Amino acid sequence: MIRLRSRSAADTRAIGGVLADVAGPGDVILLTGDLGAGKTVLAKGFGAALGITEPMTSPTFTLVREYDSDPPLHHLDVYRLVGPGEITDLDLPSLLDDGGITLIEWGEVVLGAVPPDYLRVELDLAPPTEDPDVRTVVLTAVGGPWSARMHRLSEALGPWVVS
Repeated sequence: MIRLRSRSAADTRAIGGVLADVAGPGDVILLTGDLGAGKTVLAKGFGAALGITEPMTSPTFTLVREYDSDPPLHHLDVYRLVGPGEITDLDLPSLLDDGGITLIEWGEVVLGAVPPDYLRVELDLAPPTEDPDVRTVVLTAVGGPWSARMHRLSEALGPWVVS
């Protein structure tokens, strides 16, 4: 587990960029956190690092946005899903098998439908007594592939790592 402190939206975007630099084809990244915690901001930084130049918005109503990058990026927002049937309708297996990176906002909603190897990125708002731009970001590797990359991630994220 790696604990980070983001002091601004620019920091959160930069953290997303570092994650993109370490991610590769077939990876799944679950973003969790309250409304306004910075999930979409982090996704924008991730996309920018992959060379995506078109505006990235949260696919809240479309559920899935696919971006032509190398590797391709599948950006999902599953906040509105309410049952297993809707999760099945997403056809996650097809997305996960095409060699792209799958970035899922509100990832805790689809835990039972993702592969056993993924990176969980939890974004937490600052306590009310702190600067409202501050976020705590916790990275947790689930499974072998991400566990093997945690040291590299920790080094690359050095400016934001907290003890």
